[in-house]
Amino acid sequence: MMKRLIVTTLFWCALPASAAEPDGMGPLRGTGDLGLAVERASGSVVLLDTTLRRAIGRIDGLGDLSHASAVFSRDARYAYVFGRDGGLTKLDLLTGRVVKRIVQSGNAIGGAISQDGRTIAVANYTPGGVRVFDSQTLELIADIPTDSKVVGIEDAPGNRFVFSLWDKGEIWIADLSENPRAPRITRYTDIGQQPYDALVSPDGRWYIAGLYGENGLAVLDLWAPEKGVRRVLPDYGRGQERLPVYKMPHLETWAVVGNLAFIPGVGQHEVVIVDLDRWTQVGAIAVAGQPVFVMAEPTGRRLWVNFAFPHYDTVQVIDVPGRQIVHTLKPGKAVLHMEFTPRGEQVWLSVRDADRVDIYDTATFRKLGELPAASPSGIFFSARAHRIGL
Repeated sequence: MMKRLIVTTLFWCALPASAAEPDGMGPLRGTGDLGLAVERASGSVVLLDTTLRRAIGRIDGLGDLSHASAVFSRDARYAYVFGRDGGLTKLDLLTGRVVKRIVQSGNAIGGAISQDGRTIAVANYTPGGVRVFDSQTLELIADIPTDSKVVGIEDAPGNRFVFSLWDKGEIWIADLSENPRAPRITRYTDIGQQPYDALVSPDGRWYIAGLYGENGLAVLDLWAPEKGVRRVLPDYGRGQERLPVYKMPHLETWAVVGNLAFIPGVGQHEVVIVDLDRWTQVGAIAVAGQPVFVMAEPTGRRLWVNFAFPHYDTVQVIDVPGRQIVHTLKPGKAVLHMEFTPRGEQVWLSVRDADRVDIYDTATFRKLGELPAASPSGIFFSARAHRIGL
C-alpha cells in the first residue's frame, strides 16, 4: 500500500508542470502525445505522456472498468471512458480531472464518437439499446431502443453509428447527419446468429460483425448500404474450432493492410489472411497460441499479436510481406492490450498480472521502459481522435 501511495504522489507532482490552460494557470502544451491506461481492478486510469515515456497522473472514481474503452474529442483534450457499469466519464487530459460522470445504464459494452465530434453513443446490455449524448455536456439527446443487447458499436462517415444486436441477429445504422435528436434508423435483419463484436475498416467502408452462434462473418458495405449485408468466410468461426476458446478475439483491432485483413483464428493457433476485394481467405500464418489482438503498426509493415490463456505471456511480431514471424517477446503474464504511438516507433503493452505497462521499440524490439499500473488493461492514445472506427 505504501508503494502505491508514493507512486501516486509522484504522478501528481509531475502533473501541474505539464497542465495547460490559456489563462496563466500553467505553461501551454499540446495533447497529441497523451493517453491513458485503464486500471481495471481499481476503477482508475493512469495518464500517460508518450514523448517523455512517463505517467503524469492518475484519475480515480470511474466505476467498473472491467471491460472499459475510451474515445477522444476532436481536439484530443478530452477522453470519454465507457465503463461496464453503464458509466460514461468525460476526462480532461490536461488538468487530470473528471469533467463529468454519469451512469446511463445498468450494463454497457463500449461506445463511439461521431465524425464531427459532437455526439457520443453508448451501446448497452441492460436495458439494451443505444443512448446518444452531447459531447460537451453529456446531455442525453437521443434514446434508441432495440429490445436486445447491443454490441460492436462503431462510428462511420456521415455522422452515423453502426451497431449489432446480439439477441436479434441484426445490424442497424443510426444516421445523425440531419438531426442528432431524431436519428434515422436503417435495419438489416437475419445477418447471422449472435453477432458478438464488430469493426469499421480504417477507410470507413466496411462494417464487419463476427458471429458467435455460427460460422462466418456479416459484412456491410457502408459505401453502398443499399446492397445489404453479405455473409462471408463460411469456414471461419466457432463451429470450426478444434480447441477450447478461452477468450473471444476483439474485432476492432483486426489489422487491415492494403486490400488484406489479418484476423485472429477463433479456436485456432493462426492468423487468417483475407482478401477484402473478394472476401475470401487467401492464407494463414501459424502462431504461438489463439490470437486475441492482431494489430498493424501505423506503417502496415508488421503485425503485433497477443494471445489468450495459456499463451497470454507471449507477443509475436509478423512481417507482412514475408508473412512470417520475425520476433517473439515474453513480457509477462496477461498481456491484455497493445497501443502504438502515433507514428509507430513504440508499442505500449499492458501486462496485467505484473501490474505494469511495458514500452518497446518497434524497430529493434528493445524494451525502453516500464511504468507501474494496477491490473492494467486497455491503453488508449489521443491520436485515436483522428481515426475512423475507434
